[in-house]
Amino acid sequence: MSSITIGGLLRRPEAGAALGLIAVLIFFAIFGGITFLKPGGMASWLNVAANLGVIAIPLGLLMIAGELDISVGAMVPFGAMTVSVMSGHYGLPIWLGVAMALSFGLIVGLVNGILVVKTAVPSLIVTLGSLFAVQGIVLGLTVLITKSTSVALTVEGPAKAVFGDFILGGQLQVMVLWWLGLTALYDFFVHPSPFGNWIFAMGGDKVSARNAGIPTDRLTIILFVLSATSAAFVGMCQAILYNSAQVAGGQSFIFNAIISVVVGGVLLTGGFGSVIGIFFGTITFAIVTQGIYYTDFDRNWSSLIIGVLLLGAVLMNNTFRKMALSYSPKKGPKA
Repeated sequence: MSSITIGGLLRRPEAGAALGLIAVLIFFAIFGGITFLKPGGMASWLNVAANLGVIAIPLGLLMIAGELDISVGAMVPFGAMTVSVMSGHYGLPIWLGVAMALSFGLIVGLVNGILVVKTAVPSLIVTLGSLFAVQGIVLGLTVLITKSTSVALTVEGPAKAVFGDFILGGQLQVMVLWWLGLTALYDFFVHPSPFGNWIFAMGGDKVSARNAGIPTDRLTIILFVLSATSAAFVGMCQAILYNSAQVAGGQSFIFNAIISVVVGGVLLTGGFGSVIGIFFGTITFAIVTQGIYYTDFDRNWSSLIIGVLLLGAVLMNNTFRKMALSYSPKKGPKA
């Protein structure tokens, strides 16, 4: 039975992300003061991390598999506008609006996955096309149906409590619970199961993975469905939380999610990373972007500070990745 060592822990994909998170926490605890660590301060970055994290983990799994989905930026307002038009404008039951929002996310994910698999066009190009196509559909249909670019939505009862409410004193969004639950679920299915091994194999060498009997096409489609549906889910929940939806919005999720994934230790070239690392990377990104407002730094320099901190986290991750890839266990004495 192998023993757990500090060196072994530091070579794990999430090691750099964890240390980066600790460093960022210490930095803002010092310069942001006690307010940053109070419940209200913690809630500000946890809420950001939760909404971003639900999208970042399936997107990160796609990146581990060697693919990329930037259409998530359009799926967030798509999910929000679908539930708002169905249940706000037309007055249909909220559960029907929820089902429609998630169904459209599933359809877009299927289209993305099938196009990538069948055409061999790079996923960046395919999802760039679907990004603009979905944006056009959302804007065109919303204006055609409602004569406006925003739609009000009033939700009460169980649906409000499950998808768009505040908990623990009205500071944390219920999305935090979804984020924690989905993280645990992804981690359970990805790392101890063959499903996860297949994803890593695809990111390492997709041709070899296919030759080894791994259903690469089916798995690619599933990952795109998870990515698009997760983005639609976040948009839907935001519409229920804030009682309205806007056509514009969601673009920030593209780069924010990718940055969180990379800070979490996932390689842009695929084949390396972990769910827990993405989880840590998402928190790190949220702390950096929100924590700056708790400091006395000149706001004109905030982008520079955020960029330097995130670059430092990525460089730390790169160091630990090299350690992990270059590590070879010592051989025991010959019998």
